[in-house]
Amino acid sequence: MTSSELWTRATADRYDAEETEMSSAAVLGPTVDFLAELAGEGAALEFAIGTGRVGVPLRRRGVRVAGIELSEPMAAVLRRKIDEDALPVTLGDMATTVVPGEFTLVYLVYNTLSNLLTQDEQVECFRNAARHLAPGGRFVVELGVPPLRFLPPGQVAVPFDVSERHLGFDTFDLAGQILVSHHFTRDGDDGRHRRDASRHRYAWPAELDLMARIAGLALERRVADWDGTPFTGDSAKHVSVWRKPL
Repeated sequence: MTSSELWTRATADRYDAEETEMSSAAVLGPTVDFLAELAGEGAALEFAIGTGRVGVPLRRRGVRVAGIELSEPMAAVLRRKIDEDALPVTLGDMATTVVPGEFTLVYLVYNTLSNLLTQDEQVECFRNAARHLAPGGRFVVELGVPPLRFLPPGQVAVPFDVSERHLGFDTFDLAGQILVSHHFTRDGDDGRHRRDASRHRYAWPAELDLMARIAGLALERRVADWDGTPFTGDSAKHVSVWRKPL
């Protein structure tokens, strides 16, 4: 079992429509380029593959891709896009589920590592990545940097989107290293709003490096985005690459 919250059929059915920006060519082009270069002639395994936002275009680029996904409804949406023979998906959690084969690349995108709500589970996710990697293979994680610098003393909430159709803000349990993302989304034009919330365990890059070391992986590269922008103290997220020794 895993502490990740299970995405429902209702969430899965509207996921792609609500993530049009993240599915745009401007976002996916650099993402797929980055991952395809690391995969090379080998196979790639996506943890928490979801509806296939990244896995499907990476497969169409020519990389052999397999996936692990906890939510059956999310996997069902992916299956409408591509056949099982072309992109096999195993239902299970990314911390313990094992799939056949050896991979040159395991990757985990769009803050999904934070869905695991305990440090132990996040460590096991790194161990599971290492378990699937061939010698010299790489584990890639895309994750936000905790925006704690925006919290004045006594404040526990930070907005991340204030737009006509959506209000989003995070609240923080600083002692427990847990944030809750709150979403108020306008449904239609009749004034109705939908409220959603999801829990996440945030972690600093240095903590992830220690998790990687526990799993036998070493940091090879850290950049601020898929375009390779240098990572600095002002970066809002990072794309980190750890390598398994030869």
